[in-house]
Amino acid sequence: MSKRELKKYLNQLSKEQLEEQIVAIYDKFLPVKTYFNFVFNPNEERLIREAKLKISNEFFPLKGKRPKLRRSTAQKYIKHFISLGVDSFLIADLMLYAIEVAQTLTAEKPIKQDAFFKGILTSYEQAIRFVLEKEIYSEFSSRIIAIQEEAVKQDWVNKYEFTAIVERFEY
Repeated sequence: MSKRELKKYLNQLSKEQLEEQIVAIYDKFLPVKTYFNFVFNPNEERLIREAKLKISNEFFPLKGKRPKLRRSTAQKYIKHFISLGVDSFLIADLMLYAIEVAQTLTAEKPIKQDAFFKGILTSYEQAIRFVLEKEIYSEFSSRIIAIQEEAVKQDWVNKYEFTAIVERFEY
């Protein structure tokens, strides 16, 4: 069904029928329920705080002994918040926070897996692209540079790529 056909169908419904349709969609589809819950109660700071807690738990677990090091946890929250339309500043903060937590861990405990460093580099590049796209680079430039400098300081295997990314995107 095209958007045009949908509009035509919705125009034929009475207000009560339309309300019934929306409630049925709300009950049936979790993403719709999530969206409406966010629209009517957009407590963005709380959502970001909870996401940061989950991300830090990936690297510094409260339960268990070994960190899981899953970059996908942060990516899942970032993608979700972008789809909800959360404030760009909060999303950028979360993106950089995830990288900073990973660097905090590697400062304390060496990581041997090259895939870990490659994933963090990918997250770093995505964060820079995001802040440039949203035109908020100046607000986050000091953190972006600090992450690059920390990668060099910790002698990450891909430290030169971090430097190259910063040089490529700086203007």
